[in-house]
Amino acid sequence: MKMRLINIMTSVLAVLSLSSCEIVDNVPDADASMQYVGLEEVAEILSRLPLENAQVEEVYMAVTSSSGNGYDEEYMMKDLFERPGTGVGDSEVKSAGTFTVPLRDLIEDYVYSIPAVRSGREAMDPEAYLSALMQSDIQIYWPFSEKWDGRTMPVITFDPEDGSDVNTGYRLFVDDDGFRRVEEVIVDEAMADEEPVWVVNRNSDAGYTTLELLRREDPQWGEGGGNIIVRPRDKPATKSDESCNALILRDFKMNRNFDTWFAGASEFFVKIGYLEDFTAMTEAEMKLYDPMITDFMIVVKRSQVGQPQNFNAVLMSGWSEDIDWCAFQITEDDGGTRTEWSTKAKVFVEGKSYGFEINIPLNARDDVVWRGRLDYKWFDRLSGMPGSFGDVELTFEVVEY
Repeated sequence: MKMRLINIMTSVLAVLSLSSCEIVDNVPDADASMQYVGLEEVAEILSRLPLENAQVEEVYMAVTSSSGNGYDEEYMMKDLFERPGTGVGDSEVKSAGTFTVPLRDLIEDYVYSIPAVRSGREAMDPEAYLSALMQSDIQIYWPFSEKWDGRTMPVITFDPEDGSDVNTGYRLFVDDDGFRRVEEVIVDEAMADEEPVWVVNRNSDAGYTTLELLRREDPQWGEGGGNIIVRPRDKPATKSDESCNALILRDFKMNRNFDTWFAGASEFFVKIGYLEDFTAMTEAEMKLYDPMITDFMIVVKRSQVGQPQNFNAVLMSGWSEDIDWCAFQITEDDGGTRTEWSTKAKVFVEGKSYGFEINIPLNARDDVVWRGRLDYKWFDRLSGMPGSFGDVELTFEVVEY
């Protein structure tokens, strides 16, 4: 394909007259009153900004912070405008003095320099467009950002949202005459692995709490009041003077990527249904129990495929041989209408078997990686050994505290 050079001062109105972006009417839970902002036009705008190393460092700081918080390497537009340099999950706002010219200033100056931006089916004035952009779920995703050399400017592209693995991208460079120009190139994951690439895509995980954040919120086993308790391997603790068993998810390994690379990491939801702290000794006591569902998100980055990730998540704190089997489900999140999987689990009381219904939520478009019932003997026999669950491998461990 012949590459074409686009002068950075090319008419903005021509660039932003994008007819391919339409208002999406079938997006679940979308606010019909909110203006739709297309990914392609945002990538076009970013490619025409007079980016300097300072703005690239800002994005790098944000995506690195998001990654450290257990999310993907992402920088949401909401944070870009309201909290420059802040990653998803950050509790503290970065100092405004940290960035002399934050990226938001370049975007605002650019958009206000034109009379209107065409987005979707209609043209919006600059103020309306910036407001819609800030309220959208759009973000900058920077795969393999840990490889950045601190100098190279990014190639900018967008998620085509059609399952493709290849798309058009824009490389910024200075020509022999000293003019800033944009070179149109073909972008794929191999390029992103070799040089910095910003992908304009949509966020899907910011509304969930990762295991990394749960570790910070509940560092002491049994004292945080939540269903998820996470501890390091070498620092066991007790809830009381009496010992008890806990079912731990030690490691999680993804054997393949579930989404196109433009969409970013895979977000897995691990759910287990059981009876919390089961101690019933009679049928009457059995009636006092309600099924519990432990539910948390695991983000596995594309660079981590095939590599066991250590999580140390307590799935069940009252693991008992009286629990004959529990319901277990792993899904990879793709959104859609909320539905549920109904199944049964079973416990023994005084030699009698009792079943109880468990309804585990999932979304209609989720990839169901694995679901079924796991019995006590299976966990006891394979404690500490990896087991295959579809396209992922899990290592469980039964630990006495």
